[in-house]
Amino acid sequence: MIDTVDRQQLQLGRQVAHWTMAALRLSDLDDLASPSAWNSLENYLGLVLRQNLAATVDRLQRQAAALQSQWNGAKTAAEFQQVEHHLLEFRQRYLRTETLLDFYADAINTRTNSSTAALLRACDVLARRSMAALLDQLGLTAPPVLTYLDKGLGASILKAGLRLWDGRTESLVAAIKIVRHNLYRPTALIHEAGHQVAHAVGWSKELAAGLEHQFGGMSPKLGRLWASWASEIAADAYAFVHTGYASVAGLHDVLAGGPTVAFRYMPGDPHPISYLRVLLGVEMCRLYFGPGPWDDLADQWSRSNRWEEASAEVQTIIPHSLPWLPHLAKWVLTGPLRAFRGAPLAALIDPRQVSPEALAQLQRRGSNALYTSHHWIWTESLRLLALSGYRAATEPHHALEILQQQKDWMLRLGETLKTV
Repeated sequence: MIDTVDRQQLQLGRQVAHWTMAALRLSDLDDLASPSAWNSLENYLGLVLRQNLAATVDRLQRQAAALQSQWNGAKTAAEFQQVEHHLLEFRQRYLRTETLLDFYADAINTRTNSSTAALLRACDVLARRSMAALLDQLGLTAPPVLTYLDKGLGASILKAGLRLWDGRTESLVAAIKIVRHNLYRPTALIHEAGHQVAHAVGWSKELAAGLEHQFGGMSPKLGRLWASWASEIAADAYAFVHTGYASVAGLHDVLAGGPTVAFRYMPGDPHPISYLRVLLGVEMCRLYFGPGPWDDLADQWSRSNRWEEASAEVQTIIPHSLPWLPHLAKWVLTGPLRAFRGAPLAALIDPRQVSPEALAQLQRRGSNALYTSHHWIWTESLRLLALSGYRAATEPHHALEILQQQKDWMLRLGETLKTV
């Protein structure tokens, strides 16, 4: 029988070699996704993403080499115990890196179909263009955007600038999930881009403090509750200034799951109670657009979801919040913020550009070419999103035709970006 040190060397050496080879195998990023999926990415996005992932793999492989070197140099039982300790750490590091790579592999592989790839490239540019419209004014750069398709009701974002699963890699790309049912009405995409902007400028934290202050004199408890919803309120406001009523109707349709959804309340959840969230969006429309179809939406929303039937806890929140919604809508959109260099959100992105009148004027100017001309699609993509969403919400008898039109111009936009 071999002695203790030799046994340690044998057992650990096999494992060190195994995990070192596993790390080396990650070198070829083309193993993560099909060539067609990689090639479907806009050139700059693909370059940044490859560099980001390659740096992650390189870091892991350098750690593997250090572990291998430590094993090679170990001579005593105590030294091999140190090798075992570092091996256990490396196993976890490898698995976290694998999780990171698999996330991006799954996201990229949603683009294997050429039509889907074009639609997602269009989503990339819509999200990034919305961010650039605001961040450029503050001297900041919008990160590349990787949108991907997934199941479910709502969108989500893995923000650029965050530490990823391995604890070392900082994401250089904003990865936004768009759900299948909303691919032709992707105003939620702009909501998620709003989370990225808020992260970049510290908007949510300042908004939370302001919301708490708004309620401070009346109900500190209610103020703290609304402050806890600041990040979602910011993203909703951001989607509104870019896409107007389309964002409110889109939000309503995702949340229209009956009273259980409308009145769901979980302490600590950053999402406002859905009943209040929809009505806050309606107040934003009223503030900038006056009376309109949002009034009918609000009326039907309230008829379908009677807050008197909500839980006792929610019944203490809603009646005290409702009178404040017009004031909150005005403050969120027009209140000056340090995050925006002293300007209000609506001064940086004017919601009047997506009012029904402004969108009707855009439609008259563009006429039949609005949805087919590369010039119009490229220069007015965000307002086209607002227009299509507005029309789909207010012309239900033509909604299928409008959504097909939305799909067609998004495909054209995506094809334009194929080799950009």
